[in-house]
Amino acid sequence: MAVIHHTALKPTKLELLTSWLPSRPWYVGGAGEPELAKAGGFRLDDPQGEVGIEFMVVTDTSGTHPTSYLVPLTYRGAALDGAEHALVGTMEHGVLGRRWAYDGCHDPVLVAQLLALIEGQVQAQDQNTSDTPDREVTRSYIGGGLALTDFTTTATDDQEGTELPGPQGTTLRLHRVLRPAPDNAPPLPPEAIGHVAGSWHVPDGTRARGLFVVLHTGARA
Repeated sequence: MAVIHHTALKPTKLELLTSWLPSRPWYVGGAGEPELAKAGGFRLDDPQGEVGIEFMVVTDTSGTHPTSYLVPLTYRGAALDGAEHALVGTMEHGVLGRRWAYDGCHDPVLVAQLLALIEGQVQAQDQNTSDTPDREVTRSYIGGGLALTDFTTTATDDQEGTELPGPQGTTLRLHRVLRPAPDNAPPLPPEAIGHVAGSWHVPDGTRARGLFVVLHTGARA
């Protein structure tokens, strides 16, 4: 299990994201600087113990209505070859030294572990506590015989999220702009064969729940 170090980061993750988020096609804020707060998320373990994997939810309150975003991040002890376009920034970690933070949709370690989570091979971990499963994160997979490892890190952003193409016309879609589900029961689209859902805090003090990731078949409605 990954060890969570409670130590200083310079700059902080939120400081990095304040600069990076407005550059994304799915960012819906205005021209001003985002006002970000951590709202939730979970972690996954790298089997090799080298890469930190975090699915962070941040809420931006700078606009007329608060907006929550899903930001998958990986933290590495050295630069990832060929991923300069996906670099969010670098940080100085109080225990581990310099860390390179990447948009995790472009990191093969995160993509592999996310697919393993959907398939039920691994379990989501608490965002802030070592060796503690996050029971609020749910997943499903109803496919059969699909080689999930055949997905690439050729991620494409649009105004709502990020898509990664897979084998046999399948698509892995990450919902970057999060939508709270009615009655906290996220409905799956009819073409979905897998998903990940989770919860996050909203500024009024309540908790919302919605879809984070959906695995689609080739036939899209």
